[in-house]
Amino acid sequence: MLNNKVKSLIAAAALAFPVCAPAHADLSDILSEGVIKIAVPESFAPFGSLGIEGEHVGYDVDVAKLLAENLGVELEIVPVVSKQRIPFLETERVDLVISSLGANPERAKSIWFSAAYAPFYSGVFASDDTVISTAADLSGLTIGVTGGNLEDLELSKIAPEDAKIVRFGDDAATLSAYTSGQIDVLVTGNTAAAQLTVDHPEISIATKIILKESPAFIGVKKGDFDLLQWVNVFILHKKLGGELDAISQEWFGQPLPPLPTF
Repeated sequence: MLNNKVKSLIAAAALAFPVCAPAHADLSDILSEGVIKIAVPESFAPFGSLGIEGEHVGYDVDVAKLLAENLGVELEIVPVVSKQRIPFLETERVDLVISSLGANPERAKSIWFSAAYAPFYSGVFASDDTVISTAADLSGLTIGVTGGNLEDLELSKIAPEDAKIVRFGDDAATLSAYTSGQIDVLVTGNTAAAQLTVDHPEISIATKIILKESPAFIGVKKGDFDLLQWVNVFILHKKLGGELDAISQEWFGQPLPPLPTF
């Protein structure tokens, strides 16, 4: 039997270190409890960030809302930074991670991945009326890219000899060069191009060539097979029904491209 002093110490410790309610063990628990906890980006526009009214908005947030709606449960959003995504899933602080999460063999040792639900790529962008479909079409054009980054390396592999590549010191300078008309072609990530359309709706910009793809996947805790199966059906259904395309149009200003499945 515990004496009164020990009981008091235990009670004090419980007050000092409250335990957060864990996420649900599987799909049946989510459905019975009527709540799903989903990790979304804390500050990574346009996938997820705080809106002007203090609520989280973005591509991933809209997908999380749509998923919860289709499950018929309440959504509890859990904002995370990049390094928290997998640990929060492993420790059951969230049921799913919808946070621009790329899949690779190392991460797959720790969690399961759904089919891809969002595009994430480095690309060649230009105005709607600029005809570019292959690398050869870059001939004679002035191309802006941030020097030394992934896009610069990929561009250097394919650019024609007579293309004028202007390398800028940072992403802000590269994007500014496009909006000010200093360059004909912008080479950057699709999220940066999408943000450009939000900040400068008067600017025409469209994807011309995808240089390197790294699509985003939904993270599922290892062992949650029923939940993984449901998420994959959800993604397929929303691709076929056009809902993911509509979300892509809203946040990236581009149609949803073909995405890989497992």
